[in-house]
Amino acid sequence: MKLTFFLPTLISLTLGASASGAPNIILCMTDDQGWGDTGYNGHPHLKTPHLDQIAREGVTFTRFYAAAAMCSPTRGSIYTGRNPYRFGITFAMKGRLEKSEIPITTVLKEHGYTTGHFGKWHLGTLSKKKGDQKRWGAFGSDPLRYFCPPWKRDVDHCFVTESKVPTWNPLLDPGALKGKKKAPPADPAKAYGNDYFIGPGKTVTENTRGDDSRVIMDRALPFIQGAVKGKRPFLAVIWFHTPHSPVVGGPEYREIYANQPGPAQHYYACLTAMDEQVGRLRTELKKLEIEGNTMLWFCSDNGPARQGSPRHIGSNGGLSGYKLSLKEGGIRVPGLLVWPDQIKGPKTIVAPCVTSDYFPTILAALKTPLPSDRIYDGISLLPLIRGERQTRDKPIGFLNKDGKEAVWMEDRYKLITTKKKSQLFDLLADPSEKQDLAASHPKEQARMAAALATWKSGVMKELNSVGN
Repeated sequence: MKLTFFLPTLISLTLGASASGAPNIILCMTDDQGWGDTGYNGHPHLKTPHLDQIAREGVTFTRFYAAAAMCSPTRGSIYTGRNPYRFGITFAMKGRLEKSEIPITTVLKEHGYTTGHFGKWHLGTLSKKKGDQKRWGAFGSDPLRYFCPPWKRDVDHCFVTESKVPTWNPLLDPGALKGKKKAPPADPAKAYGNDYFIGPGKTVTENTRGDDSRVIMDRALPFIQGAVKGKRPFLAVIWFHTPHSPVVGGPEYREIYANQPGPAQHYYACLTAMDEQVGRLRTELKKLEIEGNTMLWFCSDNGPARQGSPRHIGSNGGLSGYKLSLKEGGIRVPGLLVWPDQIKGPKTIVAPCVTSDYFPTILAALKTPLPSDRIYDGISLLPLIRGERQTRDKPIGFLNKDGKEAVWMEDRYKLITTKKKSQLFDLLADPSEKQDLAASHPKEQARMAAALATWKSGVMKELNSVGN
């Protein structure tokens, strides 16, 4: 697909006066990392010094949201700038990045970028022969319907798994993590069941022992080095599996938390190991002398798994809800941006922002308009980043449970609707969503409900047309 409406010259791609050309773009994301699972957000035990440093130097989004309360849909929002229900990604391992969508990789390749994706994919299947983790049946009667590897979506280089892997020795079965008292120990020769793909039918096992975040970064850095050597701007999507189950911390990282209970040792260890790789990435950007002109984003794909899952002791930072819930704890996640040439000194943005905003923000940085043939749910964050605005000028809609649960979020108020009830919360005064204002604020409730109904109707119309 040739996108002829994306063709301004590379000379005009810079946001400001930087003479170094089009900005490089890195999208880092973790898997199930809670709002409270960082040092800079006040965790009492977890050590994330490199994320903390980004918070001190760049932009901290105090209300950054995953577009969904689970993994695959959020990932789809990043690639498209649209609510994932619009193109059929409504749950984990359900749907794919449809051919009718315009992914950010396609846009950037039209602008001379080279593109790479490293870590978790989760936007479709990678093989026509077998399903990830023997879950072929999860895709219904036509499993090939969801075949959608990154190399079919304008990703030049990849090192990807279809879904989760252990956070230590990612290709090996870690054994039972909880429950069975007589469960056999981990078999060091038994495969976990997922593969790392680098192309059609091509999997690799070399250099896949140890910390999974390090394994991923070992592939991302050569891609970045090659782009710099070739004098090409790049998009590097780096999606860590950490701290999604199976949660396994490496011995040297668990030692840091030796005074914590066993599950906490593993959980904190894999996050600290991931943080170390973020630091390694930033060091390499400085070494290559491209740090200034690189937009480095960081977030999580949803809130933490509910405590009680094997080794999951993730923190929602005192918010209500966990992963799979549209309460704040299920969708509000750590959000950071560092871009030294354009962001001088630390900045805090309190307006709500969402993963769907990446796409419009990147296009705005390239001074390229959004395609006019579709609806975008995200907005450019550049006015907020520049300080030209303090509030968001477009509400954010969320859908869950096949549309049976929905949210309409403004700067102050958040409306949650289900078939049984509606709840209204003032997030500025009550971020933990303890006091329902629906009865005491009927005008606000009615106004937001009407706007939500209109938005939802449009989204569900698109969903019902997917595949037709």
